[in-house]
Amino acid sequence: MRKETSRLFLTTLFFLTITLPSFGQRLAESAQRSIEGATAPIPGAKLDLTAPRSLRTAPQLAGRSSAASSSNKSNPGGLPGILSVPNFSRSFSSRGQVWPFTMMGNDPARGRRTEIPVRIIAVSLELQNEDLVTTTRVPVAPFVRRTLNSPNFRESDYLSGKDIQYADAVQRAEFFSVMKKHWHTELSPVKIVDHVTIFVPRTTKALVKDDKGNVSEKEVQTYFTGPADDGSTFVVLLDQFFDQAFFDTVANAIGAGRLTTDALNIVLLPNTFLFSVDQGPQGTLTLGFHTFLFDDSVSPLPVWVTIFASWISPGLFEAGIEDVTAFSHEISEAINNPFLINSVPAWEFPGFPGICGGDMLEVADPVEALNQESFPVTIREDGRRFTFHPQIMALLPWFEDAVPSDALGGAYSFPDTTALSSPAVPFGPLTCPKQQ
Repeated sequence: MRKETSRLFLTTLFFLTITLPSFGQRLAESAQRSIEGATAPIPGAKLDLTAPRSLRTAPQLAGRSSAASSSNKSNPGGLPGILSVPNFSRSFSSRGQVWPFTMMGNDPARGRRTEIPVRIIAVSLELQNEDLVTTTRVPVAPFVRRTLNSPNFRESDYLSGKDIQYADAVQRAEFFSVMKKHWHTELSPVKIVDHVTIFVPRTTKALVKDDKGNVSEKEVQTYFTGPADDGSTFVVLLDQFFDQAFFDTVANAIGAGRLTTDALNIVLLPNTFLFSVDQGPQGTLTLGFHTFLFDDSVSPLPVWVTIFASWISPGLFEAGIEDVTAFSHEISEAINNPFLINSVPAWEFPGFPGICGGDMLEVADPVEALNQESFPVTIREDGRRFTFHPQIMALLPWFEDAVPSDALGGAYSFPDTTALSSPAVPFGPLTCPKQQ
């Protein structure tokens, strides 16, 4: 199990930007101009803020495990040695190699309906004002009901099926040629398990670099704010601060039994986007990520698959990015790569020759290079209609470089089957160059 565990120490970020500024998605210009008190970026230490972390670093959990039971026992295709969400393993062949992968749910060839509980922590922010005495509250409450009523959890009609959830529709399109008719991977039941407020100090210590590359601590501003078009406040929050706040929030909820190993666990924030000190609040922002926490003192290894995602008010980003774009992005990526071990042949970002997009099965990442990233889905809510904007996903045949695609209708993307009209262009080497 130790060998398998080491493979799990991988991570993924939802960057609604790409590393090169020439084609990076950032806050829309109007939103950038509205940021209050933004300062120039300073060199900073790179932070892998979504690296899976052991609960043993949380003192309140020392000596015990809060792992819940898993339906893995009923799924013989599941990854051995872990206690987590139900999952199955398959593989594909590409570029002279076999590429194994593990996904949530049950094997499509077996059929069956898999229900994965969703447990959500709704997080508000309490921002310390410049006077260091008063605070400003940024509540998550206005966005909770809309999030719960979004296509991620409510049913709609798609080419791959009627009255199904968004991620299920994508999975059914992906495995359409091999699935049995009634195969589904559903997120149910969905429950808000806690309401939490994170206090955000005006300044905090962050790791920064000097001209010689030496890293030291420096006092920096923790957050910046601005107004969104709908009258709400958006917050650009230092990633180094959020890293610890996220871990503490999740670890405490696990210790209290609110988050469980058999569920997709989600931390929901309002209009909260993460910046790094080396790029500043007007640079590349992180709108969500998926990762996991684990307890390596217990066997089988308990693994809590966990997502951070923010509601996104309209007008803050371009390319159709708003409301639940980040949510859908992270949910589908967590379903397709829950344990962050699914490698694929390195691929180029569509339309950007020579730029390595990734070598992991992250189904939303290729779409980040497109001018339109979301797909409108209208849901009736309390007698009214609201159009959500979940993200378009690349399908498995796109990463396989399969011609033709064996997905629904020969597609490489879904629900917009025209977004990616051909398979991935191989990067060249099988893996992307490591970033310094």
